[in-house]
Amino acid sequence: MAATKEKNLLDRFIEWREKHISQNQFILILSFVVGIISSLAAYALKHLIEFIQHMLTSGFDRASYNWLYLIYPVVGIFITGLFIRKVVRDDISHGVTKVLYSISRRQGKIRRHNMWSSLIASGITIGFGGSVGAESPIVFTGSAIGSNLGSFFKMDHKVMMLLIGCGAAGAVSGIFKAPIAGLVFTLEVLMLDLTMSSLLPLLISSVTAATLSYLLMGTDAMFHFQLDDAFSVSRVPYVMLLGIICGLVSLYFTHVTANVEKFFRRFQNPYIKLAIGGSVLSVLIFLFPPLYGEGYEMIDHLINGSSTDVILENSLFYGHAKLLFLYMFLIIIFKAFASTVTNCGGGCGGIFAPSLFLGCISGYLFAGICNQFGMGEVLPDKNFALFGMAALMSGVFHAPLTGVFLIAELTGGYGLFLPLMIVSVCSYLTVRVFDSNNIYAIRLAQRGELITHHKDQAVLTILKVEDVIEKNFMKVDPDMDLGALTAVVAKTKRNIFPVVNSADKLVGIVYMDDIRHMMFRQELYHRFTVAKLMRDVPVRLNIEEPMEAVMRKFEETGAWNLPVEDKEYNYIGFISKSAIFTAYRKTLLDFTSD
Repeated sequence: MAATKEKNLLDRFIEWREKHISQNQFILILSFVVGIISSLAAYALKHLIEFIQHMLTSGFDRASYNWLYLIYPVVGIFITGLFIRKVVRDDISHGVTKVLYSISRRQGKIRRHNMWSSLIASGITIGFGGSVGAESPIVFTGSAIGSNLGSFFKMDHKVMMLLIGCGAAGAVSGIFKAPIAGLVFTLEVLMLDLTMSSLLPLLISSVTAATLSYLLMGTDAMFHFQLDDAFSVSRVPYVMLLGIICGLVSLYFTHVTANVEKFFRRFQNPYIKLAIGGSVLSVLIFLFPPLYGEGYEMIDHLINGSSTDVILENSLFYGHAKLLFLYMFLIIIFKAFASTVTNCGGGCGGIFAPSLFLGCISGYLFAGICNQFGMGEVLPDKNFALFGMAALMSGVFHAPLTGVFLIAELTGGYGLFLPLMIVSVCSYLTVRVFDSNNIYAIRLAQRGELITHHKDQAVLTILKVEDVIEKNFMKVDPDMDLGALTAVVAKTKRNIFPVVNSADKLVGIVYMDDIRHMMFRQELYHRFTVAKLMRDVPVRLNIEEPMEAVMRKFEETGAWNLPVEDKEYNYIGFISKSAIFTAYRKTLLDFTSD
């Protein structure tokens, strides 16, 4: 009764809104609300992680190794796995990939539990030491908030996809206090096209989320950075070389992630995954404590010129300053494994923080080696640590603008815009030589489910086979004679007749052109059966095939109509080229309109 009353109130509100508030105005209001809620979610996640980490590690002896590093990560992954399997009962890993999938295949619909499930799961995982970041889960959370708010007010799928972008922009802006980076990340990684109608809502969400974060957490940049050594043009070759190196590190990170995930797909038992992932992660964190959690403390040390002893705290390397470069190199090698086994073992987290962490260490190590071996002028290592962060962000996500603006806003290093741009472009171009998709999109691209900025391909991705199937073809039995077939022909205007057996399997097709000359010769009615008159099926389509593959089959066969089967290979209906062209044109107009 209460639900019915609520529904009636909502319907009345929607009717009132349609009369008094225009669609564009209401979208701006929703984008403002999404920005507020996304920022609050980011604040909650950040403090949940800090609370758990403080509770677990505040008593650690920084001058010695700590055996609890072998226990905490396993416990965190175990608790997270139980929470996901018993409470959530859904796969919530790879948050940004899930958002891309929602845009590509589900017309902007994200499940309600994603408004809170990723937040809790990632908070537990990272708080207990999982070597991942909170940003991808909070992007998933913000996107789910936008999607469900749009669904609640019964907005169409175009508006819902825009609100997903608003949620993502608000989440990034809120957790980093970086409104420009939030906007640019959404445009580079998630959104299909930039139009004036989409730009303003994204701006509102980003600015609203960042402003609320300033109120809750202060106006200081996330990392405290003091520019002591202004950039010199003579360092451009070093910056370009660092960009290329970081591009190669990005490739290494991406491909290690993909291969480790492929390895874990062999196992179905979650406890086997926990045993393998938890064991590897615990050993790595014990040997290299900076791998614990997001790694932001290490970044803070490097960009503020902390002493070597501070950098080596809690590790077996403490007191051995000469081994610093080896220590950092090993961290670069093992960070990709630590991040991936955290998620594959049952944890929940993203790769934003790991990318920043890896980039910072790569840039610092690059400058240190150059200075150690006297390769030209002395390079400021903390500046190059910033450059490395931008370069890895650009390489891993294929998002050079995000890399530039995020690092500038995170550190206040606006005086280094030129080298940040140079290093980001060099890293991005290096990666593009080898990989056309970023780490988020590569899974969808392999399945043909990724929307890109290429409009033709994007429209084909949006179209679904099930949306263009025609089911009004009259089925005939293979044992039916010509007389019975003629009676069926008289009842329809179609010129194709699917031959389906008793098991609902398509065994052939009868074409009108093949029987037209026989239909009025009654002496032949009982001499020919459908089995003798039918042709073999040239190509069969599956209902789950991407539309790009369907169009390719039409081109290869030259057919105008092709039959469609379900997962069990049962006959469903036919798809015609004309139906696809009509749907394509409608989707293209909808896709490109403001």
